[in-house]
Amino acid sequence: MKYYGYFRSSAAFRLRIAFNLKSLSPEMIPIHLTRNGGEQKTDAFREINPQAMVPALETDGTILTQSMAILEWLEETHPQPPILPNDPIQRAKVRGFAQVIACDIHPLQNLRVLSYLRQDLKLDEDGVMAWIHRWLTDGLMACEQLLADQPETRFCFGDAPGLADICLAPQLFSAARFKVDLTDMPRLRAIQTQMDTHPAFKAAQPGAQPDAE
Repeated sequence: MKYYGYFRSSAAFRLRIAFNLKSLSPEMIPIHLTRNGGEQKTDAFREINPQAMVPALETDGTILTQSMAILEWLEETHPQPPILPNDPIQRAKVRGFAQVIACDIHPLQNLRVLSYLRQDLKLDEDGVMAWIHRWLTDGLMACEQLLADQPETRFCFGDAPGLADICLAPQLFSAARFKVDLTDMPRLRAIQTQMDTHPAFKAAQPGAQPDAE
């Protein structure tokens, strides 16, 4: 397997956690998202992913794109340890939680959206930060509330990390990076404490990557 990613990409961060949890070591090919206008925009990388985004995963001559699809593929092809529960209702809850982050929170603070706000809409940094804080706070508060009816476990949906945690960890990293206040989210902060000491999450941190700057 060849993994195309960028150290600070939240979506690529998700895959690194899953690789670590499942004891997989794909070859890493860094794609710098800001150098020389963005290596993801080159013709060479567009041949790998026409969407010009990371991550992408090459396996057996096939290119897979979109982190959530790749995570589901990893679960199907490397099922141990599982990142989804067996119970259909719990699986749906885990997927729903993960998609709040992957579909509704993360895209609104993605590099291309923030670049559009700055370059096309001419927002100043205060305006951009107000945008980021609004959507990260609203989204993460929803995540906090989604866990309110769950038993208090070490991770989001149990005592072992799964898909929900894989998506949550990069989003909490972004929240810290953008100084989002998590005071009113005690459940998320408690889970973050567990993730911060888990080897699979520690090794996946952006600062621990070979392309980190």
